[in-house]
Amino acid sequence: MAFSAVLHPAFILAVLPLRASLSEVLGEPFQLMPKILAVSIQSKLQQVTLQWTVPNLTHQELKMSFQIEISRVKTSNIIWVENYNTTVKWNQVLHWNWKSEIPLECGTHFLRIRAMVNDGKHPPQSSWSNWSSWKEVSVQVSVQPNTLLILPKNKLLEEGSNVTMCLVYGHYLYNASCKLQDEPIHGEQLDSHTSLIKLNNVVFLSNTGTNINCEAMNATDKPFGTVLFVSKVLEEPKSFSCETQDFKTLKCSWEPGVDTGLAWSQQDSQNYTLYESFSGRRELSNHRNSHTWQITEDSQETYNFTLTTENKLRKRSVNIIFNLTHRVHLKAPHDVTLEIISATKANMTWKVHSRGDSYTLLCQVELQHEREVIQEHNVSVHVSASYLFSDLEPDTEYKARVRCADANHFWKWSDWTQKEFSTPEAAPSQALDVWRQVWLENGRRVLNLHWKPLLKSQANGKITSYNIVVENQDRPTESEHYSVWAPALGIQLNLDPSSYKIHVTANNSVGASPESVIALSDDSGREEVHENRINGTKDGFHISWDHLSGDALGYVVDWCAHSRDQHCDLQWENLGPNTTSTIITSDAFKPGVRYNFRIFERSTQQNAQLLEKQTGYTQELAPLENPEVRVNFTSNSVTLNWQDYASDFQSAFVEGYRVYLKSKELQCHPKGKRTLLPDNSMACEYDINDPKQKTFTVKNLQPETLYEFFVTPYTSAGQGPNGTFTKVTTLDEHSHMLLQILLPMTFCVLLIIIACYWKSQWVKEKCYPDIPNPYKSSILSLIKSKKNTHLIMNVKDCIPDVLEVINKVEGPKTQCIGSGKPHAEDVSIKPPSVPTESGSSGPVPCIFFENFTYDQSAFDSGSHGLIPGPLKDTPHQLGLLTPPDKLLNALGKDYMKSLAESPTEETSLIYVSQLASPMCGDKDSLATNPPMPVHCSEYKMQMAVPGSLASPALSENNSLTSMILLGQGEQ
Repeated sequence: MAFSAVLHPAFILAVLPLRASLSEVLGEPFQLMPKILAVSIQSKLQQVTLQWTVPNLTHQELKMSFQIEISRVKTSNIIWVENYNTTVKWNQVLHWNWKSEIPLECGTHFLRIRAMVNDGKHPPQSSWSNWSSWKEVSVQVSVQPNTLLILPKNKLLEEGSNVTMCLVYGHYLYNASCKLQDEPIHGEQLDSHTSLIKLNNVVFLSNTGTNINCEAMNATDKPFGTVLFVSKVLEEPKSFSCETQDFKTLKCSWEPGVDTGLAWSQQDSQNYTLYESFSGRRELSNHRNSHTWQITEDSQETYNFTLTTENKLRKRSVNIIFNLTHRVHLKAPHDVTLEIISATKANMTWKVHSRGDSYTLLCQVELQHEREVIQEHNVSVHVSASYLFSDLEPDTEYKARVRCADANHFWKWSDWTQKEFSTPEAAPSQALDVWRQVWLENGRRVLNLHWKPLLKSQANGKITSYNIVVENQDRPTESEHYSVWAPALGIQLNLDPSSYKIHVTANNSVGASPESVIALSDDSGREEVHENRINGTKDGFHISWDHLSGDALGYVVDWCAHSRDQHCDLQWENLGPNTTSTIITSDAFKPGVRYNFRIFERSTQQNAQLLEKQTGYTQELAPLENPEVRVNFTSNSVTLNWQDYASDFQSAFVEGYRVYLKSKELQCHPKGKRTLLPDNSMACEYDINDPKQKTFTVKNLQPETLYEFFVTPYTSAGQGPNGTFTKVTTLDEHSHMLLQILLPMTFCVLLIIIACYWKSQWVKEKCYPDIPNPYKSSILSLIKSKKNTHLIMNVKDCIPDVLEVINKVEGPKTQCIGSGKPHAEDVSIKPPSVPTESGSSGPVPCIFFENFTYDQSAFDSGSHGLIPGPLKDTPHQLGLLTPPDKLLNALGKDYMKSLAESPTEETSLIYVSQLASPMCGDKDSLATNPPMPVHCSEYKMQMAVPGSLASPALSENNSLTSMILLGQGEQ
């Protein structure tokens, strides 16, 4: 038995090679079929692990290839094929891992494997072995009816990754729809109760995760959902370095990149670990971007550090190696002091942190002004050092700073240590740039003196004032001093026509600047030169001129920066004696604005002589306005006149004018041409090529015809704006004949009126002489001399020259209107007798004499009143029939007194006729049976009554009139 036990394995080993040899000889394939031992699942990682072996292996080692197939849901649905090459040892168990793109709970998976020898030492196998049997892999999950399961739950992945999720439906549930945040997402059906949702290149939205919410028909619960925790991609640390300041510690620093931490403890921020390979030390950093490494006393000089950062998804690392003495970063210098020596010098001193006198440091010194480095120097230092700054500007603020580094093995500069200081003021170092404007006004010269402010580097302090000394060259002993306070940059002086030399200096708290001298000759301000046109560009003006003399000290070009403003803002440029051209540029230049340039030559005596005037535009524009036109017209012509506007307000050089004429006939004259206007109407266009011509006449027009005119200037850039046409209707052709008649007649009438006015006094005396003025009567002086004289003139004093019978009336009884008493009883003075017809048996006719009654006020107003007769029988008039003697009594003493007190020229008299009573018969019967009035002949007696007394009576009774009857018995 023992012998057989030993012989059996030996026999098998001998037979197997023999079998292989027979297979090779006979051409049969020698196949080694793998055998699956086990399939394990890691559900959280979505990973399947396959374990197998190769039985009947005849060699200790053999290179083989394995092909693995994976199916999903059913064996025919192959989703993965992979070839795996390895060296197989006898009786070895092989492992292979596969990570599923979907959760393993979403469906059943099947695996199988086959093999083929792939070893060069043995004849190659012509075909694969047979497949192993399918191995089923599944993870059982339970889903309640009317519910939806979303897998995986709370998935953690990196930004930019792809993920596939599955929806597992419970019974009676269908038509599920999902949203990623608020965006709808769509899936594909895997089987009857599972669907897949693929998300590619997911993005980071928030550290709290990205929500996926789903809803389905017949679901009994609230919407189902899960959270995708998308992490930022872990970055490799950047700028990793280590350095020392005191050889006791190493400070390592790096740039950590983005933080990959997530909320809800899904993932902490990445951590950082330093590992030094020579010492084997490993330390976890408490900070994201730095770590302090303690240097031991073992005098290690070389360090090899590896910095590793990791999170749940990834790990990254960087490495550096260095010598400690080459990574020294010094501390900043200390005890820095600065001493001001003068307005242009300052000295700075400092100390450094040194390892001894044998240790050399290199220090860098900088001087800054207004954040600009103006001086930079390097200084070798052991313990302390100093540096002298020179060529400083007075009254200027500076910043001095210093830093140091290892001079032997430069690694990095230390931090800066700085000091700020200011230099004191000094007297201005530069003379002022002075220029002038001169013009004549009322026989005297007006001088505008201008100067440019000194630069800060020239002023050496704050300029407080400017001193001006005006020296009369014709009278050297006479000089005037002026002081102008800063910041003024000019002064205006009135000078007589003499030669002057003017000295200008600027002053600060320390002293005065060198003086600037400018001279005026006798003819300054009276120069006349020709003005030339120049063409400017958008960049400026090119100015050129010719030499006037060979001893020129230089040239000056001046202009106004704002030509159209009252404030000229004079600008000027000084040029050398050998210069005959320059380019003037300015940000103030604008298109469409005329700029006038003057070129002066300065002599050695500081006199300036005007050489040329030049004017131009940087860009010419079309005119902005049209001229105002006055129109004169006749029956067959129209003359247009206009005025030019100021040249400084022209937007370009006017090259001429265009006149447009419109009419119904539109017959253009030989000098005109038809043109289409912007409003699509036709007009005749006339071009005036002479810009100095300001009048234009259009002849051979039709009388009594409407014409429309429009005048506009034109330049090289175009013509003026469209405006309103002026309408003119020509005159009638016969209207001039009417004027020839009317003008002489009008002239003759004016001559007659002038002659009449000249002879008005003579005409007045001949045609209507003046009525005597009672005020000028000599009776007034007589009244004043006689206090008791009666004012009533007696009839006997007035002898009439002629008596005229006005009317005769016959009747039984003569009656007249009276006051109620027969006039015969009251009148003591009778009129002279009047002859009547003899033998008349009828009533004796009344004869009355009619005079006018005057009032001074009436006379002054140029009117007179006639008291008519016969009078009407009104009570007011009857009451006025009063005898003269009673009338005197009625006036009383007051009247006489006022008459005596009034001067002759101020007395107002009214001549009132005292008439006879018109009644014949008993006065008692008048009230009860008033008789009818009869016409009587009457004679009006006159009396003088002052106007102040007579006026009320006149206004009340309309007349102070009485009658004197001439009856039959009183002839």
